[in-house]
Amino acid sequence: MPENDLDLQIERMLDAAMDGLTPHQVLIKASLAEAANVAERAAAIEKNRERALRLLAAIEKSQSQQ
Repeated sequence: MPENDLDLQIERMLDAAMDGLTPHQVLIKASLAEAANVAERAAAIEKNRERALRLLAAIEKSQSQQ
């Protein structure tokens, strides 16, 4: 395969992966997705913390009744 054909294939794959966006737009999109992921993880951590505290309270309550 000539090198020009390979370059053309690589260029087409990059264009397809970027979904018609400019490199700057791709970086912004990735940054926003990462920020959303961070927010989701923080919310999940907080929810798990609340569950753990409720479970601990229930355990302590059951132990004090014995």
